[in-house]
Amino acid sequence: MAIESSVSAPLAWPRRHVGKLLLLAGAVLFLLYFAPQSPVFKALLQWSPALAVGFGQNILISLVAIGLGSVLGLLVGALAVSPLRLLRLPAQIWVQIFRNAPWLVLIYFTTYVFPFEIKLGSTYVSFPDWVKVTIGLALPASANVAEIFRGAIASIPSTQWEAARSLAFTRGQIFRSIILPQCFKRMLPPWMNLYAVITMGTALASLVGVHDVIDTAQIASNTVNMTGFTVVIYLSLLVLFFAYCYPISRLTQRLERRYAFY
Repeated sequence: MAIESSVSAPLAWPRRHVGKLLLLAGAVLFLLYFAPQSPVFKALLQWSPALAVGFGQNILISLVAIGLGSVLGLLVGALAVSPLRLLRLPAQIWVQIFRNAPWLVLIYFTTYVFPFEIKLGSTYVSFPDWVKVTIGLALPASANVAEIFRGAIASIPSTQWEAARSLAFTRGQIFRSIILPQCFKRMLPPWMNLYAVITMGTALASLVGVHDVIDTAQIASNTVNMTGFTVVIYLSLLVLFFAYCYPISRLTQRLERRYAFY
């Protein structure tokens, strides 16, 4: 037993702390090659506020996209488990189309399908590109949320449905009072994981002209025009996205363990 514990501990430690090791390695490389007195470091400090604003745009897109996708996905997921084929079939088609469509194609699709402005009465309201990108990301998000919802319902033991029917509960009462409370707990970990994926997917927004953190980094790289600065600014973006998404991943793992027996 002593031999097994001494062997397994060194193997498990890097897996638990891989995020900390990556951050530490990035910090060491940063300090070694880009000292505070270097022009690269000074340029990075000058562009840091712009990068923060750009990253805020990415976060805004991700939050709105997961919000729209969740609302639409729950509706589609509810239709997908309907006993009526007329309601179930369109929901299944929706899930299959948008779950398997490339995200970049959907972003280009929503960017060029929707107009630049919408006429409301006698006034014109602008339809910015970041909203179009948000819709493009919300579509696959809705399909994934619908599938998460369907899977959560399918994971509920059928004996709970049978026991509720024996107590004269209607299907709607069973769904609202018994199934849904358990589903939301089961859905939370994969839903958070989906949000992290959507956040990383917002990096595609710069390809259609959205002024996000990637676009800001490209402008900064062309303006400063130093190879070392280009390397460090994209390394900074890597650390930035990692620092935002890694805690979500860790929290997801904790919730999975917490709700493992629900």
